[in-house]
Amino acid sequence: MWERHPGLGWSLGIFISSALLAYAAFPPFNVGEAAYVFALPAVLWAYKKPSFRLFAWTVLAAQAVAWTSLLGWLHHTSWVGMLLLGPFIGVLIGLWYLAAWWTVPRLQGQQAMVRLIGMLGLAALWVVLEWVRGWLFGGFPWLPLAASQWQRPLVLQIASYAGAGAVSFVLVMFNLGGAAYVHRIFFEGATGLRKRSPEFMLALMLLVFTSFPLLAEVLGQQRRPLVRATLVQPYIPQGEKWDRARATEILRTIERVTFAAAANASDLIVWPEAVTPWALFRDPNVQPWIESISKRTGRPLLLGSISVGQAGTADEQWFNGAFVVDPVKGLLLPGYAKRKLVPFGEYIPLRPVFGWLSKFVPIGGDFQRGVSARPLAVPVGRGRTIQVGLLICYEDNFPALARESAFEGAELLAVLTNNAWFGEGGAAYQHAAHSVLRAIETRRPVLRCGNGGWSGWIDEFGYIRATLTGDNGSVYFRGAETVEITRDLRWRDRPSFYTQHGDWFLAVCAVLATFVYYIVLTLRPPLPRSAGETVF
Repeated sequence: MWERHPGLGWSLGIFISSALLAYAAFPPFNVGEAAYVFALPAVLWAYKKPSFRLFAWTVLAAQAVAWTSLLGWLHHTSWVGMLLLGPFIGVLIGLWYLAAWWTVPRLQGQQAMVRLIGMLGLAALWVVLEWVRGWLFGGFPWLPLAASQWQRPLVLQIASYAGAGAVSFVLVMFNLGGAAYVHRIFFEGATGLRKRSPEFMLALMLLVFTSFPLLAEVLGQQRRPLVRATLVQPYIPQGEKWDRARATEILRTIERVTFAAAANASDLIVWPEAVTPWALFRDPNVQPWIESISKRTGRPLLLGSISVGQAGTADEQWFNGAFVVDPVKGLLLPGYAKRKLVPFGEYIPLRPVFGWLSKFVPIGGDFQRGVSARPLAVPVGRGRTIQVGLLICYEDNFPALARESAFEGAELLAVLTNNAWFGEGGAAYQHAAHSVLRAIETRRPVLRCGNGGWSGWIDEFGYIRATLTGDNGSVYFRGAETVEITRDLRWRDRPSFYTQHGDWFLAVCAVLATFVYYIVLTLRPPLPRSAGETVF
């Protein structure tokens, strides 16, 4: 069969390798090196000019399998959501592979400069499609390619100038250059100096010049203490979290874990997203209870909480946000309201069409969006306050939100999240990878506190300084820990280039991808080459 249909052998090999490499590049496997070759097999196959139907079915199926597997933790909330979202993202990514199928054969035999421009256009298209993924249906920019490098911060430093998309651009270029190099060696019969591939040399130069020149920024740090924070991870099971019959027990658990950790000297106690089983301002007991905790510990409290309207009003709008409690002054208003809501979790998009679908957060009606990125002033003793920019739940997936908080004067970004919805798989690690990107983009330390999952802090250069784990070494546990967060004095009052200028690189990529499309569209087939001639 393979002799009669040689394309099937390629198809099977590309399907297996593409799916495995895409899956392995991200948590929970964390084989970041796979991101340098994840697309190489499929691009190499494009040089062979396979039929569109066979190529399309192969790459689309491979990406659908890979992304359904990566998002497998969604089955804890919705099997339907997992089985729809995984293939949908796979198809979006598969569109890039189809663009490679169309572009790569047209570049063969062209002059080196034309081929290089074509490769740059394909890398730019990847960045644009990642943005599209974050924009469609309310946004799900989960795991951009740059997130695969979350444990390898050196290659991420360019994000402080051009955003995480620039890292994805470099990685895709390395895949394209690698495929061109492999094709030249094994399928063009090149030997000696003729093996040189301009595409690979350009990709290698991009990798080097976007990483090593920024090493001086990483090595020249002048770190000073910013705040000592006690991170409380109560790990309330989701099946109990909204059960009113268990509310008193939940409050006792939070108290017990908090007071056990309060013996350690710290400036601040931090609780995760929606920590109380009742909504602030709706239930009259919530505010006195959280104020009593702050008063008895003698520490300010930064907590995530669902709230209904404002104190003393009849406003019935629901918000998911964060508040600061002073041990002397009590609850400080206003708080922070979440700006990016979870589709089908906190609201139903296109409710007239999808209103029959229920949210997995059992709150009546839809949550309302916050509009302000203003940091919260958190007292940390001796008359000193720090400006904390808040990101609730998966808001750290969105670069613009962290950038707005930093632009408004945040000294520290705090991600208050739940993460207990999704079992004890790779979801918490996948989520934490985005905080690494936000820290580098804004050059601000990031503190993370989850109900269950990845809690700790990350410095301005993406290095993980502390991760909370239980006795068994797992991030899924009930407990607390005090961490000392420091900052680099060079960035104390200085915004990063990305904070100042935003997604300029995305605009460049959109223009470049469009330009290259029209260039390739007008290319004529190359003239036949004489024997032994190589077009460099």
